[in-house]
This record gives sequence, structure tokens and C-alpha cells, in this order.
Amino acid sequence: MALDASEVEKIAHLARLSIAGGDVPEYARNLSNILAFVEQLNAVDCSGVTPMAHPLDTRQRLREDTVTEPNQRDKFQAHAPKVEAGLYLVPKVIE
Repeated sequence: MALDASEVEKIAHLARLSIAGGDVPEYARNLSNILAFVEQLNAVDCSGVTPMAHPLDTRQRLREDTVTEPNQRDKFQAHAPKVEAGLYLVPKVIE
């Protein structure tokens, strides 16, 4: 899929990027090469391949899920200007 100059300018506008007029043909060529590579990747049949979360077959080392610190919520919230039901109340910022 080849991109022309008007499409590159539209993409730059949508991405809020400023591109100098002389650089547009190079961006068009580079983006077209990227899209061609993606099309090439999409052509590969990977129907028998199991999806993986990580390329290496490793397992995450997990620690025991135990409480390591005492609950000090009341102590911390004692300094807050407004608290309700264990939550900090803050002024409304967005109308």
C-alpha cells in the first residue's frame, strides 16, 4: 500500500505533527515501506501457532501473598482536610 503526499499530510495532522514540505516524500516512502512490511507479516499463516505472552518459555517467580505492613489508614487520614468512608475527598477539578 503506497501512501501519497496528501495522505501523509493528513496522518501528520491527525497525529498533531508538523512536517516540512520537503520531507513529505521521504515520510511517504518510509510509511509505505512499513505498511508493506505489515502486509507481508499478515500473509504468514500462523493458524497452528499457540499465542505466547513472552517469547521465552519462563515462569514468573512469585512471592507469598501476605500482609507485610499494618493498616495505618486512620493515622494517615487524620491529617486530611476531608475524609468520608475511608476515602479522601478532594475538590471537583473538572466541570
